[in-house]
Amino acid sequence: MSKNELQKARVRERYKGISRDQLEVIPAIKIANIYDDTAEKRVAVYARVSTDDLNQTSSYELQKNYYQDMVNRNSQWKLVDIYADEGISGTSLNHRDAFVQMIKDCESGKIDLIITKSVPRFARNTLDCIGFIRKLAALPQPVGILFETENMYTLDPKSEMTITFLATLAQEESHTKSDIINASIEMRFSRGIFLTPALLGYDVDEDGNLAINEDEAMTVRLCFFMYLYGYNCQQIAQTLMQLGRKTKHGNTRWTPGTVLSVLQNERHCGDVIARKTYTPNYLDHKSKKNRQNRNQYIKKDHHEGIITRDDFIATQRLITNSMYGYKGLLPSLHVINTGALCGFVELNPRWSGFSKEDYLDAVQSFEEIGHLPSVSFREKEVQAGEFDLRGYEIVRSQFFRSCNDISVTFSLSDLLFSKQCVQKLNKTATVELLFDPVHHRLAVRPTDKDNRHGVVWAKVYQHKTICKPIHGAAFLPTIFEILGWKSENKYRIRGVRRQKGQEVILLFNLCETEISLPIHSTNESANRIDMSAMLSAQGIQPLISNSANRLTAFPQEWAYSFGHDVYYHEQSPEIASIDRDGQWDVLNRGAPYTKSKDVTPSSADDLQMGIESILTTINQEKTLNG
Repeated sequence: MSKNELQKARVRERYKGISRDQLEVIPAIKIANIYDDTAEKRVAVYARVSTDDLNQTSSYELQKNYYQDMVNRNSQWKLVDIYADEGISGTSLNHRDAFVQMIKDCESGKIDLIITKSVPRFARNTLDCIGFIRKLAALPQPVGILFETENMYTLDPKSEMTITFLATLAQEESHTKSDIINASIEMRFSRGIFLTPALLGYDVDEDGNLAINEDEAMTVRLCFFMYLYGYNCQQIAQTLMQLGRKTKHGNTRWTPGTVLSVLQNERHCGDVIARKTYTPNYLDHKSKKNRQNRNQYIKKDHHEGIITRDDFIATQRLITNSMYGYKGLLPSLHVINTGALCGFVELNPRWSGFSKEDYLDAVQSFEEIGHLPSVSFREKEVQAGEFDLRGYEIVRSQFFRSCNDISVTFSLSDLLFSKQCVQKLNKTATVELLFDPVHHRLAVRPTDKDNRHGVVWAKVYQHKTICKPIHGAAFLPTIFEILGWKSENKYRIRGVRRQKGQEVILLFNLCETEISLPIHSTNESANRIDMSAMLSAQGIQPLISNSANRLTAFPQEWAYSFGHDVYYHEQSPEIASIDRDGQWDVLNRGAPYTKSKDVTPSSADDLQMGIESILTTINQEKTLNG
C-alpha cells in the first residue's frame, strides 16, 4: 500500500466516529412560535402613514387602536409604547423620529418584540429593512419583529429570504409611485398648469389663481425698491422688523435670508419658472437645484406682477454680483472705441452675469460704425544693402523659461502675473485689465485705487514685490468659453511691454499659450503614456513635466517650427495693435455698452419716491390701527 493510500485509510477510520450511545446531548432551546410563546414579552407597536391626508389620519388612528387592543388581549404581552410616525415616507429615516427612538429603546433593552402591520409599514428601503432586522436580532437580548399581514417573525431563521423579497417589492412599489408622480408633474407643467404655493404679496383664489394682496404687496415692493436703491438684505430685514411687517406665515422676525428669498422669487414680477428643484433619488427625498437635469417650464405674465420685470432682472444682477464682493450700481460693459486699444473691454473681476454673446455684441456695436480697426500683416520688402531675413524664424520665448518672463497664468478661478510684470509697470500696485474678445488679447495698464475697475495685483513690502492672485471666478468662466479653453487646465502666456512717453502697458496674445494639464492617476508613468496619447489626439504634444500632478503641453503645430517668421514677429498682434499707424492713446476710457433690448429699471429718483410713499402709507396705517 502506498503512502498516499495509507493516509486516506487513516482519515476514513478517524471519521467513522463513535457510537451515539457514548455521547450525552444537551438539547438547544427551540424558538417557539410567537403566538405559542408563554414567556412574558415587552412589546412595542410601530405605526406609520405616509401623508397628512385626512383619510390617512383615520388609518393612522385605526392602526394604533387595533394594535393596542391586540397587545391587551395577550396576557403575556406588556405594551411598552406605540411608536407612530404620521405623514412620513418609509423610504428613508429622515424625520422618522418615532422609529429612531424605538430602535434606541431596543438597544437599551426595553423591548423584546415589535409588532407592525406589514413590511412596507416598517421600511420601504430594502437596505434599511434588512439592516435593522439583523441589527435587532444581533443584540445581546434579541428583538424580533412580527409582520402581521405577512405572518412573518424575524427571529425565525427561515424568514430572512422571504422578508428580503417582500422588502424589495415594497421598495420597487415606492419607485413606481415616484415615477408616476414625476410623470404627473411633467404633464401638468407641460400644459402650463403650475402649482401655486403660499407667497408673500398674493392670495390664492378658489380656482388656484394668484391675486395681489395689497397690504402684503407693499412689503414686497419695499424690499425690491430698497435693494435697488443700495440697501443690503440685513438693513432691509431690520427696517421690516421696525415697521412690524409680517412674513407670509405671520412672523414679524425677518432675516437676510428671508429678504433674499423674496427678492429671488420670479413670481413677484408675474412670471413662473416651474421645476427649479427636483428629487433625483426617491429613497432619500433630497431635492437638488435643477441645472437642466429635468425639463423646466417658464410662463411669462402668468399673473399680475407686483414689481416690473426690469426691476426684477436688475435685482438678480445685483444679487449675483454681490456674491463676488461688488456693491454699487448695476454693472455694465465698457468698450474702448478709440486709440490703439479700440475693441478692448474693461474687465471688473467682481462683475458676473455677462455671457460670451454680451462681450462680442459689445465690441460688434462699435465695429458696425467703423471704430474697430483690423490687424493686418504686410509682406516685408527688403531694400538694397539690407540683410534678407525672410525664411528665418525667431525662437518662441515659451521654450526658454526665465524668472524675468513677462507672463500671466490663467485658471478658472484666478489670474496670477509674474513678478516681472509688476516690475515692468514700475511696481504699480493697482492695475486695470482689458480684454479683446475678437482677436483674443489681454492688456494691462496702471490705474489708481479709486478706479472701480481697478484690481490689486501686487504688494510691495520693504522693496520686495509680492504678486497677488486676482480672483476672477465671476468673469473667468466666460473668458474661458470665448477662448475655447478647458476649465480643468491652466494657461500661461508670455507678454510684451510697450511705452510711449509716460504711458506704459503690457500686452498678451492669448492665442500663444502653454497648457498645464492635470494628472489624476497615482501611477505617474502609466498616466503620462495615457496622457500623451490623449494629447496627440487633441493636436497637443507634451513639453515638460513641472510637477508630479501637472503636465505642460504646447500646440501640435509648434513641433514643426522654432517660432514665427522674423518679419511676422515684428508685426505680431500684441505689437501691431499698439504701433499700428502711430496710434497710441492707451489710457482712453471705455464707453458703456447697453443692449438694445436691455432692462430699464426704476431710476434712483423713482425708487426714492416709491420707498417714501410706502413708508408713509405703512406709518399712517399703524397710526389708524392705534
